[in-house]
Amino acid sequence: MAGATRHKVLAALDVLGYERPVRLKQRSAGLVGLVVPELTNPIFPAFAQVVEQVLAGHGYTPVLCTQMPGGATEDELVEQLVERGVSGIVFLSGLHADATADPARYARLAARGVPFVLINGYNEHVDANFVSPDDRAAARMAVRHLVELGHERIGLAIGPTRYVPSRRKAEGFAAELHELLGVERADAERFIRPTLFGVEGGHAAADILLGEGCTGIVCGSDLMALGVIRAVRARGLDVPRDVSVVGFDDSPLIAFTSPPLSTVRQPVQAMATAAVGALLEEIEGTRCSARSSCSSRSWWCAARRRSRPTGPRNRKSFRNNLRCGVRRVDRASGHSYGHG
Repeated sequence: MAGATRHKVLAALDVLGYERPVRLKQRSAGLVGLVVPELTNPIFPAFAQVVEQVLAGHGYTPVLCTQMPGGATEDELVEQLVERGVSGIVFLSGLHADATADPARYARLAARGVPFVLINGYNEHVDANFVSPDDRAAARMAVRHLVELGHERIGLAIGPTRYVPSRRKAEGFAAELHELLGVERADAERFIRPTLFGVEGGHAAADILLGEGCTGIVCGSDLMALGVIRAVRARGLDVPRDVSVVGFDDSPLIAFTSPPLSTVRQPVQAMATAAVGALLEEIEGTRCSARSSCSSRSWWCAARRRSRPTGPRNRKSFRNNLRCGVRRVDRASGHSYGHG
């Protein structure tokens, strides 16, 4: 039976709830660790599911490791995985995305011969394979959308700026405000509110931004956007009639919110598949050289329009795209290539 056919048969059995016959059960090619920061944000389980599916399709057994407050740290989880002889590790929004963390931990891991790949929070100080969206472009896209709707006072609710994605979203936000509305960087700072990730953080940031008179708010995540919406409604205002809100991630359940949330989508399927592909190339010793045909890959993801128009410039459809790319590193030659 061809490999592709076998995979389809196994998938059908799993979907229908049948137990796989013994002769169809596949021997694991090895363990691969997946380290995630937490599972309460729906975007992380979405990434984890795709990573696990792709790994299983290649015969690898995924080992999910979740960091929780008071639980094991990323370094402790890595040690446990290495002790168990994993073939490789996938890091999702890990310490590599924290500008205050020591990036040398990843150099030490590479020196131990453990293949790994990092998703989100591209860090130029970490010499490794990355798959990360363009956070600056994401923020610029969201601001442009709100300006096209007629908004002139726009705020940004993001997580702590020690995290690379938050920092880059703030940079993109300020740049687009300056380009489209002539707002100087120093003035843009008052409309940028770093806070805690999650619904509560979004609510707290929105209270300040609404007090500044913002009628449009860009958020660092969909969960933060839900907090913003809650704050808007607590003031007796309406979304999107009085205030427009744009999230980030396009989490699976966001389409069912009321009203449906405008959000910039991360292409989870493409990013997770690319990350696993880069990891397996390294595990199997077939990683690309700088001159190979797979030296770069890029993906685009659509941001859906769900905000209500508020001005005369609102007829243009929200069809901008967010590019996400993979940066590959050939540790043997030291070459790096692709999109960051």
